[in-house]
Amino acid sequence: MLLQIPEVFSKAEVKALRARLDAGPWADGNATSGHQSATAKKNLQLPEESDVAKEVSALVVQALNANPMFVAAALPHTIFPPLFNRYEGGGEFGLHVDNAIRQSRTGGAIRIRSDLSATLFLSEPEDYDGGELIIEEMYGSQAIKLPAGDLVLYPSKSLHRVTPVTRGARVSSFMWMQSLVRDDADRETLFRLDIATQRVSSERGGKDQAVIELTGVYHNLLRRWTEV
Repeated sequence: MLLQIPEVFSKAEVKALRARLDAGPWADGNATSGHQSATAKKNLQLPEESDVAKEVSALVVQALNANPMFVAAALPHTIFPPLFNRYEGGGEFGLHVDNAIRQSRTGGAIRIRSDLSATLFLSEPEDYDGGELIIEEMYGSQAIKLPAGDLVLYPSKSLHRVTPVTRGARVSSFMWMQSLVRDDADRETLFRLDIATQRVSSERGGKDQAVIELTGVYHNLLRRWTEV
């Protein structure tokens, strides 16, 4: 499932984040690349051990955990600390798939199975040319270029790439997460059931028997599929 989550951050919040990030110690983006990615990647990245990366990363995680749509869709178990990249001057990232296992490079104990990937856009689309996130899906390629503050969530198993940025700069946060529900199809089923239950609840009220039964079905499926 590919899902756009709008306004994870407001425009004012994005401006404040960019003020911190733009002054940061940008370095070669291949610092976090796997073997395959290193041959395809041309961008800049904030070192994950830098103070600004740690500070803004914590703010991103806080915002995600407070976003109902994100929580319902991702059912996050662990969010790997978000990282930050910058594409400019022809920078791009060729076709690749994210590593199945992510582990902290700074000596921390964080290690996750990457079930979901996400990109949080921190530049407005009109501020740069190119820089589309191309995600290969069963039904064809999807080109993603979202307003600043919006996030796209997609399965980590998807082949994807970033097209060359030929004008301006594309700044974003990228991250991976391990979900409570490993299987993409099961996770999508739960998300759609959650949305449908909320719709029925808004029409009939939370005490309606259908709402109570649907809620029970949701939690029983979650109980069956969850890995904790």
